[in-house]
Amino acid sequence: MIDYMEEYRHWMDSPALSESEWQELDRIGGDELEIKSRFFAPLEFGTAGLRGIMGMGLNRMNRHVIRHATQAFASVIIEEGEEAMKKGVIICYDCRENSELFARAAASVMAANGIFVRIFDAMRPTPELSFAIRSFGAAAGINITASHNPREYNGYKVYWADGAQLPPKHAQAIADAMVRIDIFTGIKRMDFGEAVAAGLIQTIGAETDEAFLKNVLAQSIDREAVARVADKFKIVYTPFHGAGYKLVPEALRRLGIKNIIPVPQQMVIDGSFPTVKSPNPEEPAGFHLAIDLAKKENCDLIIGTDPDSDRVGIMVRDDKGEYVTVSGNQTGVLLLDYIITARKRLGTLPENAAAVKTIVTTEMAREVAQQNGVHIDDTFTGFKFMAEKVAEYEKTNSYSYIMAYEESYGYMIGDYVRDKDAVTASMLIAEMAAYYFGKGMTLLHALDSLFEKYGYYAEKTLNLVMPGIDGLENMRKLMARLRENPPAEISGVKVLRERDYASGKIIVPGLGFVDKTHISGSNVLYFELEDDTSFIVRPSGTEPKIKVYILVSGNDKEECTQKIDKYVAFAQALK
Repeated sequence: MIDYMEEYRHWMDSPALSESEWQELDRIGGDELEIKSRFFAPLEFGTAGLRGIMGMGLNRMNRHVIRHATQAFASVIIEEGEEAMKKGVIICYDCRENSELFARAAASVMAANGIFVRIFDAMRPTPELSFAIRSFGAAAGINITASHNPREYNGYKVYWADGAQLPPKHAQAIADAMVRIDIFTGIKRMDFGEAVAAGLIQTIGAETDEAFLKNVLAQSIDREAVARVADKFKIVYTPFHGAGYKLVPEALRRLGIKNIIPVPQQMVIDGSFPTVKSPNPEEPAGFHLAIDLAKKENCDLIIGTDPDSDRVGIMVRDDKGEYVTVSGNQTGVLLLDYIITARKRLGTLPENAAAVKTIVTTEMAREVAQQNGVHIDDTFTGFKFMAEKVAEYEKTNSYSYIMAYEESYGYMIGDYVRDKDAVTASMLIAEMAAYYFGKGMTLLHALDSLFEKYGYYAEKTLNLVMPGIDGLENMRKLMARLRENPPAEISGVKVLRERDYASGKIIVPGLGFVDKTHISGSNVLYFELEDDTSFIVRPSGTEPKIKVYILVSGNDKEECTQKIDKYVAFAQALK
């Protein structure tokens, strides 16, 4: 256990602090609770890297924490040998406050360790970093972003040579190295300009954009469908002040979409996100300006990408002229069906086609795949796990993946990225919407037709937020309680089986351990209920909250809605 007062004094005594940084800490000198919140423990380094509120302190995101993590990451790359150091790292950043500062700090530490750095000349979408790592043959990558988190946050995402986020063993190696390295005296540093002059840091930009966009556009299946409606079909687009502002509209233009109407206030790059409470395309409130513009311009589709442009959310006009959210699960099902049927129609669907989803993503995707003769696999939440599955397909030459997705608005298509990609997904969503527009249908009509064809499904995700110093402990206690005293029934419905993905045990109430799960090692509890509902509980890997997923099916929409409503109260009572 860290002595937070001693750690606070260690920071106050360090000559590495600037005058303004020292003053920030000096101002809290008489506030022990604030000191404790900043110094009670370091930010936890996991497979998603680091994420936290910006500010001075061990449990905050600042340039010293960035340098510390980078020095540890550098030691892991150095252990890989001289060739890995020459291949180097690629560094990217988003629109958030301090993102460019943190990116340059990371580049300087890598260069001081003799590791070659390519850094983007301005902010870029996360998927372009994944592409660049694979394209340049780099050893690793770093992205300074907190994705869709609130404005107070920033983060440090780490990637390996395959373009996917770090596998657990490398993340653990970095975490272990951070324990050994002093945050101030253990860091190698070099002036950024001197590193550029020495050839240790190189800037990349427009050429990489072009190569990336060429790959994105290659995923288009039926451009004729777009051309047929291009004069009438309209899209409103918002990047939520972030990194999608340039490449998403460009990809749509190159696809042949003529009427792309950006939300002007949100095309302004601003890490304080002045027009939204949270820059998260999962939250409908963020789309208020886009909805106003879509109504004014009589548009058919709204597309919104988060600040680092790896997630995409959509809204569609209903028969009453109102704009309705299409969930991540539903968008994924629409895309999967569109990719399969369009490629079948054009004769480009591989015989060994496969799709990948996570264990918390709708089972409707399985129905779509299986009814079309497409293989489908489940992985844990996170694109690093889906990337591993795709790599396994390639290695064994068993399947050709056509799409991977998770319910939280992330979609991966194409072999040039190994992370969720809102640029490619936005382009394909636009093509799909244009195709249905040509048939006199919106994506809502299309979704209804899929329910008729594949059956009725509905999903709801609840976030049990547990902030503050006690948050992590409360999350741990909740998961422990569910393991020690698992419910025999939920909302009056019998639990048939419990899958504990941490241990890999499948447990039947009254019988105990009966089988093993196909994957294990993740803190997830999955309850299978008698009415075919899945009730799933897992701690978030990036935010202080427990996520509860309710996945239902039924004979019609009304039955699905009733089932969801029945289980929500039980989920909320868990906290």
